[in-house]
Amino acid sequence: MLDLFSLGRRGLFLFDAETAHGLSIAALKTGLVPACRTSADPRLAQTVAGIRFANPLGMAAGYDKNAEVPDALLSLGFGFAEVGTLTPKPQAGNPKPRIFRLEGDRAVINRLGFNNEGHDAALARLSGRGNRSGIVGVNIGANKDAVDRIADYVDGIRRFYPVATYFTANISSPNTPGLRDLQAKESLDALLSAVLAARDEEAIRAGKRLPVFLKIAPDLTEEGMDDIAEVIGVHDLDGLIVSNTTLSRDGLTDASLAAEVGGLSGAPLFDRSTAVLARMRSRVGISLPIIGVGGVSSAETALEKIRAGADLVQLYSCMVYEGPALPGRIVRGLSALMDREKVSNIRELRDSRLDHWLSAKV
Repeated sequence: MLDLFSLGRRGLFLFDAETAHGLSIAALKTGLVPACRTSADPRLAQTVAGIRFANPLGMAAGYDKNAEVPDALLSLGFGFAEVGTLTPKPQAGNPKPRIFRLEGDRAVINRLGFNNEGHDAALARLSGRGNRSGIVGVNIGANKDAVDRIADYVDGIRRFYPVATYFTANISSPNTPGLRDLQAKESLDALLSAVLAARDEEAIRAGKRLPVFLKIAPDLTEEGMDDIAEVIGVHDLDGLIVSNTTLSRDGLTDASLAAEVGGLSGAPLFDRSTAVLARMRSRVGISLPIIGVGGVSSAETALEKIRAGADLVQLYSCMVYEGPALPGRIVRGLSALMDREKVSNIRELRDSRLDHWLSAKV
């Protein structure tokens, strides 16, 4: 079967980034991308937040915004897939163009602004999955014009509770004005109180408790990280996702595109996001699960996130440059690294380079 991404990358790059993204979704829908054939490696399996993951690699939110292809993504070798960010009402997002490839830096800048078809459309698709296996997280957010943004997050919990494996409350996008203000201590306390109360009520109705993760930005100050750690310490939060895109432009070579407004992702985000991951691990202790995101492009970078304190890792932007074979390649590479490290489970390597990343400059 033809692999549209591998054979047609040059052709896809002739299109603007958002059009190419739509074509990649269409290719997954129509089966043009073959499934990845990888053998299950028990050394990569672990239970995190009460969920059994066959491997630690996930697709981050932002790719499958409307829950169109979660199962196709899982077939590429991912251990889990996260859809969204989803808002209660459909919204168009920011004006186009709003996605920019920085090819020399293997990076992407976006200012999409939570463009999505809303809860109803995504819920219909996820309900249509029926009893299919596979871990599918639902990333929830607030509409730009919401009068009560916290209520939008609560609505996401209630609407998607029957179809989600876990939830992510995304308060870290730089492209919705004021959204990152929810990371402030009092606002975060109010958000978590409402979201987790809704989760607990739905858990009683459904007879199952779903984990809730909080996705934070990589641009936090030390004081900001202290505040987040303090607030989540008094709530029954199930984990953190570190991190979303950055407003920093450090180290970029493409000066013209670096001036574009929006969040930067891809390879240049790796060091900053991994250092913030380590700092949050040092603050929250050893028990709280953390998913590491930002610049993962290989088995080595995935494992480095784990060494810095992550339990699981996610990627997205690097697949723009590496294609759909990347998740399978990373999973196989992690197995090879387990051979090299002579460990019985990948969890044994978590935090093994925490001190290194705690001393890294961001």
